[in-house]
Amino acid sequence: MAVKVLRVGDTEIGNGRLALIAGPCVIESEELALRTAEEIRRIAERLEMPFVYKSSFLKDNRSSVDYYQGPGLEEGLRILERVKREVGVPVLSDVHESWQAAPAAEVLDILQIPAYLSMQTSLAVAVARTGKPVNVKKGQFLDPRDMEKVIGKIRSQGNDQILLTERGSFFGYRNLVVDVRSLAIMRAFGYPVVIDATHAVRNYGVPSADPSGGSPEFVPPIARAAVAAGVDAVFIETHPNCAEALCDASSMWPLDRLEGLLRQLVEIHEVVRRHQLL
Repeated sequence: MAVKVLRVGDTEIGNGRLALIAGPCVIESEELALRTAEEIRRIAERLEMPFVYKSSFLKDNRSSVDYYQGPGLEEGLRILERVKREVGVPVLSDVHESWQAAPAAEVLDILQIPAYLSMQTSLAVAVARTGKPVNVKKGQFLDPRDMEKVIGKIRSQGNDQILLTERGSFFGYRNLVVDVRSLAIMRAFGYPVVIDATHAVRNYGVPSADPSGGSPEFVPPIARAAVAAGVDAVFIETHPNCAEALCDASSMWPLDRLEGLLRQLVEIHEVVRRHQLL
């Protein structure tokens, strides 16, 4: 099924090529942001993948007040603006409150509504009013069919540049499962669909620095299955030293293993695309 192509400058998602949204979970330092963005850009160019750099200026849903949340709006946007300018890639970050939407839109190319906030009407409206593309992460508690209502909130403000991201559904306490049916259901709404293969392997309630806080060995099979099911982009949080990451350390994918995984996904995507053309 054809979907509306999301355009950010020269970058397109939904145009028949598998796109990549990637970066560390949260901005840890300016140097790390620039270094990882540059390395991911080189990988994406070799694989001819449209690429959007993702790193959050603030993670507001940490399970403890003692955990690192990020540099905050002002400093985080300054760093992302530098990544955008010097590395030459579009940038994406979460927006948690309505008042953040306007200043974030001055820098971000895509504004992201976090999964926990996917049903917040005021936030969806504020983000949509900026006119910038919106990535909505489906809440772990939602049926994929519920996302049609979220699309309606964004379109009510005259904005139809929308991405829908699957990151798993609650399967009992703390555990998530990815139902590939949700990918087809959401894509039938006419917008590009993204698989977030790294958040899907988090073990919620366990500190992300604890090795038992995630199962990154399942990132490849989840990503491969989703690409085979026809997603338009993969969302992979990655880090040059996952063990020392300040957020989602136990679920991010190692940067030095990113290209190998992406090569598999691109090959699968090409097979799926050829069959769709036939």
